[in-house]
Formats: sequence, C-alpha cells, structure tokens
Amino acid sequence: MRVSLSLVSSLTKYLIKNRFLSKKRFPLVLMLEVTHACNLACEGCGRIHEYKDTMRETLSIEECIRAVEESPTPVVTVTGGEPLMHPEIDKIIRGILNKKRHIYLCTNGVLLAEAIKKLKPSKYFNINVHIDGLAKTHDAIAGKGVFARATNAIRAAKQAGFKVCTNTTIYKNTSEEEIKELFSFLDELGVDGMLVSPGFSFEHNENEIFLCRKEVQEKFGFIYGISKRYKILNSPLYLKFLKGERNLKCTPWGNPTRNYLGWKSPCYLITDTHYKTFDDYMECTDWDKYQEGNDPRCKNCMMHCGFEPTVVLEGGKRLSDIIEMAKWNFS
Repeated sequence: MRVSLSLVSSLTKYLIKNRFLSKKRFPLVLMLEVTHACNLACEGCGRIHEYKDTMRETLSIEECIRAVEESPTPVVTVTGGEPLMHPEIDKIIRGILNKKRHIYLCTNGVLLAEAIKKLKPSKYFNINVHIDGLAKTHDAIAGKGVFARATNAIRAAKQAGFKVCTNTTIYKNTSEEEIKELFSFLDELGVDGMLVSPGFSFEHNENEIFLCRKEVQEKFGFIYGISKRYKILNSPLYLKFLKGERNLKCTPWGNPTRNYLGWKSPCYLITDTHYKTFDDYMECTDWDKYQEGNDPRCKNCMMHCGFEPTVVLEGGKRLSDIIEMAKWNFS
C-alpha cells in the first residue's frame, strides 16, 4: 500500500467525525515549523527571507503540544527551517506521538544519521528527506556534498527500521530523464514513498527557477505516467490536476501553519498576518478570497498543501475517482 492502513483509518475516522458535526471547514495536516533556523541556504527557499528576523527563535515543547491540541489533525508535519536543529526535537516528536498523531518529519538529511540515535521507529512516524535531483543537481541547490550525506542518512534510517519517504521539487530546469533516474535510485534505497512538488515562487523569493502554471502542466505529464511504476505518494487526482486534466479549487485551510510568530494566515505559502490562536486563524481569515484564487500571489500556485486536501475532501463524489484512488493505494 502507498498509504498505511493506520493512516487511512485515522483519516477516515477524522473525516466522518467532522462531517457528522457538519463542519464546513476543518484542517487535515498541521504544518508545525518548530524553528526557521537552517544549516543550509538552498536556492529557492522562501523561509530564510521571510523570517530572517526570527530565524533563531524556536517553539517550546509546550507550544508544540498546544498547537497539536488546538488543531486536532490526524497528521502533523514537523518542519522548519531544519527541524533537527531544534535542541529538543526528540522530545517534541515523542510528545506528538503520545497524542497518537501521524508525524512526517521534514529534513534535508544532513543531521539525520545522528538524530535517529535519539528517536524510535513507530507506525505513526515517517521521515521525509528532501532530495531535488541526482548529486550534481541537488548539490547545486543545497550545497556541496549534501546529496551524499542525505542519501547515506536514508540508508541508515532504513537499516534502523524507520519509515522514510522523499520530497522532490520540480523546477524549470528539471529534466524528465533525471527524475526517472532519481526515482530508480531512491527505489533501490528502499524508500517508502516519493512526493513530488512543483516549485512555487514565494512572495519573498522571485528566483527565475520557478514554474508558471502552464509550465507545471507541461512538466507533470510524465510524473502521472511513471506513478504506476514507482511509489509516488501524490494522489492520481492531484497529478491529473497538475497536468491540466482536472480542475481543483484550493483548500487553503487544509494545512494550517504554526510557527514562532503564531498561526500563519492565509496558508503555508503566503503570509498576510499571524494569529495567536487557531480559532482566530480559522474565523478571521477571508477564505473565499484565497480559495477562488483572487489574490495575485495564488496565480501560479499548484502546490500539494493547497490542492491535495481538496482531493481528500472531494475524492468520494465520483465513483470513478473512488475506484482510481483505491487502485492507486493498493498498487
């Protein structure tokens, strides 16, 4: 299976509960940015620009657990910056696991080999390592030698019994052949799944490496094709959206973000303000403005944090979609 039975069960129960309560809007994945500090300065990173004044600040263990309690999502993505730079990251992870939440720990992999000595494998715990290409490409983006350190850490984590997936960003100069070769390499490493994302130009980073919507549609046709060969974790309905075959509206509240400054509004990618509480975030944000794509910053966004929640919330409306999703998960 591409998605574990444990996660499917947790997500199904959560969806049924919220629909029974007739909730119009509810989140699916909490993005918990425990720190914005990072040991790299990757080309294309928006956080190092947006939060340059608070880069060294961190969320306390208590703040992290409170955020998990405020936003009762079945999945928590622990991210940053580089979350493994947080001095108490192991305690934060254990605290979230005690709440029976599924964790995806997003890391560049540089500190991972050492960090896993303080962590334990769990059916609720997934490590997500960012790999943007083969060694030459990845090191050009992240820094010399990072590809080798990250992939060696993946080997170590797998040998220690952890579930490991990867996340790859597709940029303007990303070639189809390199991605196929990368996925073949990652498959040989034994990774448990591969996420793919179109590069998004954060408002604080206008680098020319990013894709416009038309370029995303041109680039992602082949991803859908090879998703039957490799364990790609993006849903087939989202991949069809990326290649222009489906029309999806964004669900901007689907992946709320909590960081040192508060609850980031409106979404993980763009910022208008930060709220002190999750309830304020949900009640005070003008959701219609962003869901309809009326903000110019949304023009080229096709990121999974906004559109995969739409697939989850609407994927059961067509019988053909239900069948395709079932075949995808069990393939």
